[in-house]
Amino acid sequence: MVDISSTQINSNISNKFDKKHKNDLHSDKVLDAKKNRSKVSKKNRKSINVEQDDLFISKNTSFSSGPESVLKSHKINKYKKKDKYKSDIIDHIYYPPDIIHKNNDIVLSGPLSVQELSVKLNIPEAEIITYLFLKGISVTINDVVDIVIAKEVARSYKFNILDHKLTEEVNWNMSYDHRTQKQNIKRSPIITIFGHVDHGKTTLLDAILNTNLAKQEFGGITQSINAYEIEWPYNSNLYQLVFLDTPGHEAFTAMRLRGAKITDIALLVIAADDGLKPQSIEAIKYILEMKLSYIIVINKIDKANSNLLKIKEELVEYNIVCEEWGGDAKIVEISALKGKNLDLLLSNICLLSDNQSFTADPNKLAEGTILEGRLDKKQGVIANVIVQNGTLKVGNLIIAGNIYGKIKSLINYKGLNVKEAKPSSIIQVLGFSVVPQSGILFKIVNNDKEAKKYINDFSKEFKNTLNQNVKLLNTRITTDDKKTLKQLNIIIKTDTQGSLEAIVDSFLKIPQGKVQINIVSADSGNISSNNIELALATKALIIGFNINISSHINHLVKQNNLNLQVFNIIYDLIEYIQNYMLDLIDPEYQRVFIGRAIVQTIFYINKKTVVGCLVNEGKLKKMSHINVYRESNIVYEGILSSLKRIKDDVDEVLSENECGVMCEYDLWQKMDIIEAYDLNPKQKSL
Repeated sequence: MVDISSTQINSNISNKFDKKHKNDLHSDKVLDAKKNRSKVSKKNRKSINVEQDDLFISKNTSFSSGPESVLKSHKINKYKKKDKYKSDIIDHIYYPPDIIHKNNDIVLSGPLSVQELSVKLNIPEAEIITYLFLKGISVTINDVVDIVIAKEVARSYKFNILDHKLTEEVNWNMSYDHRTQKQNIKRSPIITIFGHVDHGKTTLLDAILNTNLAKQEFGGITQSINAYEIEWPYNSNLYQLVFLDTPGHEAFTAMRLRGAKITDIALLVIAADDGLKPQSIEAIKYILEMKLSYIIVINKIDKANSNLLKIKEELVEYNIVCEEWGGDAKIVEISALKGKNLDLLLSNICLLSDNQSFTADPNKLAEGTILEGRLDKKQGVIANVIVQNGTLKVGNLIIAGNIYGKIKSLINYKGLNVKEAKPSSIIQVLGFSVVPQSGILFKIVNNDKEAKKYINDFSKEFKNTLNQNVKLLNTRITTDDKKTLKQLNIIIKTDTQGSLEAIVDSFLKIPQGKVQINIVSADSGNISSNNIELALATKALIIGFNINISSHINHLVKQNNLNLQVFNIIYDLIEYIQNYMLDLIDPEYQRVFIGRAIVQTIFYINKKTVVGCLVNEGKLKKMSHINVYRESNIVYEGILSSLKRIKDDVDEVLSENECGVMCEYDLWQKMDIIEAYDLNPKQKSL
């Protein structure tokens, strides 16, 4: 018997049902406990103010290893997914074009992909794609857009587009230990001469060295980094001065940048009769950004139209203030042609060298820069190099870009064979199997394995850079319809990779709204039969720069009627390409109204329709362009092929005279109006 009124239940008393379902009751209790814990945890989560970012922080968070840990992590993942979805929605919010950005200055230097433009503008890719789609331009995230389109997008979002800052190209990972480290030996200063093309950089070196370098250059311009070494007495000491001459032409930006990286003292040459020019300003930016010691050299002061005050005022705009105006910039006025004040310039260089005290470590493995490479028929490949740090020795393994070799011989600037070269030495190296690229860094390594690793890394980097530039040229999307856009296929072969880099970079700067450059192949070396076959297949123009053409290749070119052009001066090459592109553009004309006539009668001669007209304004001219109007609607456009006055053929009929008109139109009616125009060709532009 069970007392139901009792509050306590005897646990020893059980029935068959309880025994049968004992485990089920236990499991129900466990489930209820879990539910209660779950409810408590939910309440706790609701009561805690959780920041959105906290959901993603896990480095200091540890979850319990109990049965509910799986449930917890699952729920947290759910929250993460929800937050991710929310963040995606936030990222793709529509930004109206009239949005005002706090920092709205931007530099756009060339074609770039939609994704890159999105990063620069900090605007979602989808927004840019939508904007261009509404403008009738269909693009995807990886498509490359022309600079014109990129600027249009930037302006629509109220960005201020700045000029391309060349100093941003400086690789700040480059080591400058050779200038800053405190070592035991003092070394000679490396002096780099900068300046705009034709401002007298090479003429200045002529005067210092008593040579005639300017006449030896193709077209009178420098196209590679050249180095020279002189001795100059100052304060009873003999100073070794190393001079570098850099190219002044705009196409050699990368080469000038390499010159800036290895220099100790910069000489900025400015023509007194010309003032600051683009390459002068570029050099100033290099000097200030890289904190180089410098001297401003105003050349051609002997010219009648020189204006020194104007140049000093222009320099102030770029934060270069001369000493006489309270600044710290040293300005030396010279005439390189007449040799005036050259001793003053050299003395100032020696003084600056003393103040800076340039040092290097001769115990290191040598490193420096390839200034020039050439192939000599007797000696093989010769590379002129400048040693910036360490000691270069005969027998060393030397790497320059994607080539390496063992040094067989070292020849100093006096033409003498030496066993080693100390820092700041200009030296000729014999040992490369292939001509190295001008302006590239060289390095000494311990073994072949290390050399091959450097070569592989460099090759990948160079190919990626070149391929990226070629891709920008070949795949850019412009505002013009692709059907009307002309294509110019080009195969490029150059002497060095540096020249190739300069040429492709120059092509990027040519407007391509009407004719698009498509680089089929770009490489250094001589033209091969494979290049000829490729040119035949793609109908490409073959461009060579500073290379020799074999008689076999010349024969193939003539036999297949191909267009092969070889240049020694880069601006001649660029000018030729621009003119070639202009020739591909269809002519455009401007219509100039010359006269009007009204049709009075219609008659037929030899089954041809002739109309009798009265010229009531201006004149009608034979072979002029005409529009025929009927009730203000144009019914015919064409050429006035025949013009008669009474029975005579005439070239023109003046106002208030009658004439007979004949053209390719037969459906004339009385009172039709003829308007005549001259078509003047417009000047072609890219």
